[in-house]
Amino acid sequence: MATLLHIDASVRSDRSLSRALSRAFVDRWTAHRPADAVLRRDVGAAPPPYIDGVWIAAVWTPSDRRTEAQRLALAASDELIAELEAADVVVIGTPMHNYGMPAMLKAWIDQVIRVGRTYSYDLARGDWPLAPLLSGKSLVLLTSSGEFGFAPGGIREGWNHLDTHVRTLSGYLGAATFHHIGIEYQGFGDEQRLHSVAAAHARIPQLVEEVAAVTNCGSGAGERSPATIAIDGERTDDQHRGH
Repeated sequence: MATLLHIDASVRSDRSLSRALSRAFVDRWTAHRPADAVLRRDVGAAPPPYIDGVWIAAVWTPSDRRTEAQRLALAASDELIAELEAADVVVIGTPMHNYGMPAMLKAWIDQVIRVGRTYSYDLARGDWPLAPLLSGKSLVLLTSSGEFGFAPGGIREGWNHLDTHVRTLSGYLGAATFHHIGIEYQGFGDEQRLHSVAAAHARIPQLVEEVAAVTNCGSGAGERSPATIAIDGERTDDQHRGH
C-alpha cells in the first residue's frame, strides 16, 4: 500500500478551481488504487503557523538540548514532516496569489523544509552546502490562475513565481519527479476559461496512470536520498498553467 498526501491551499471552500482539480486527481487515484492510503492536509482552511525566532533557534539546537518552548515551537513542523515522510505521492492544489504561492502554502513549505529532517547542511560541500534527505516521491502540482501566459514563451512568463518556485523546492520535499497541470483565465469568465478548465481535467487520467506506474507500495516513507540537489526523471505538464 502506497500513501498519497493531498494538500489544498485555496481559502475558498467551494468554487475553487484548484480544489476541484486536486480532488479530481485524488478521486481518480483512489479509484485506480483503492488500497492506497490518503492523508489530507487543508492549509487553506487551517494554515500552519509561521516560523519565528524561537523556531529558527530550535531547529539549530540539538534535540536533546531543546527547551520546552523550543519543542512546542517545532510541534507543528514535526507533525507536517511526518506526513511528508510517509507519502509516496504529494498532490498540491493551489491558486496563484500575486503571481506566487499563497501565504498558507509557503507556511507549510517553511515548516517542512527543515535542517536535519528534510535536508542536511555541510559547508564541506562548498558552494552547495544543502542536500535533500528524502527521495523517491512524486510531486503533483495542480494550479489555477486568474490570468494566462505563464508558460515559457508566454506573455507573462517572467511573472510566474508559483510552479517555478515549487519546482525549485521539490527536491527538498523528496521529489524524484515533478508534474504540473494548471488552469488559466480564471478571472476572465469566458470561453477561454471553460476550455482551460476542461483541458486541465482531461489530462488528469493520463497523469494518474503515469504517476501510479512509478509508485511502488510504500516506497517513499522515510526514504533517504544521496547528497544531491538534482531531481532525476523530471517531467513537467505545462500546457495549461494556472490562478
